Amino acid sequence: MRYDDIHRALVAGTAAEVLPAWAHRLLDDVAAGRLAVAAVRHPLGFLCLPVERSGDLGVCLHIWSPEVPAAPATTSPVHCHSWDLISFVLYGTVRNARADVTEPPEPTAPQHTVPGHTTSEHTTLEQRTDQHGTAQQRIFQVVSRDGIDELQATPRTVSCTPGDSSIHRTGDTYTLPAGVFHSTFVEGGPDAATVALGRRTPGGGDLSLGPLDVPTHRTHREPCAPDEATRAARRAARLLARAHTGTAHPDTAPDDVHPSARL
Repeated sequence: MRYDDIHRALVAGTAAEVLPAWAHRLLDDVAAGRLAVAAVRHPLGFLCLPVERSGDLGVCLHIWSPEVPAAPATTSPVHCHSWDLISFVLYGTVRNARADVTEPPEPTAPQHTVPGHTTSEHTTLEQRTDQHGTAQQRIFQVVSRDGIDELQATPRTVSCTPGDSSIHRTGDTYTLPAGVFHSTFVEGGPDAATVALGRRTPGGGDLSLGPLDVPTHRTHREPCAPDEATRAARRAARLLARAHTGTAHPDTAPDDVHPSARL
């Protein structure tokens, strides 16, 4: 299945009938070495299995698993995409927490200085907290190319407070427009998996929030070791079969699953 096929199933409300079986076949092929997928440990905490990259369209399996430690992150989990997201939860529970991001007003010339502080020290203090005492964060533009993410520190600083939060369980579909700051967390255990569809939007940017004192820097997307990817795929296939009766192949019995994938 490709982007258009999956998107039609999501819109028609038939995703729960077709996506689990399709994902189980894919995971079986990855675990058995029949399908070579460049699995990547994503800095946001999941294993990414890229299924399709076609122009502005993309399909990935996102797997949160204790088999694959998260890659180290250099900024916060709060980010926004340059693409519209549609995600189907294969198993587990994920919480999508939106963030309210506010840029400070234009600075005005100070009428007086704080005793014991220079003007520059006072300005630095104002940049680190807003009028409500909320810590300021810097916006980073994320430019990805050839397995390298360049996080470009912009001059924009913002305050960030929790926004609406929504819970999505096995079989749910949720959407997130491009440009919305958010974080995604797994609830009720370490395991979850989603089918993520992305459609890039014109003029959008991939952004992340981080500390004020972090400069522009580069990080390398970490390929997942083959044995890690195999263990994660086997574990995911087993959990998927448990969550959706009948998704496993008829000739795949539970005893055939590698011991490392057992819960």
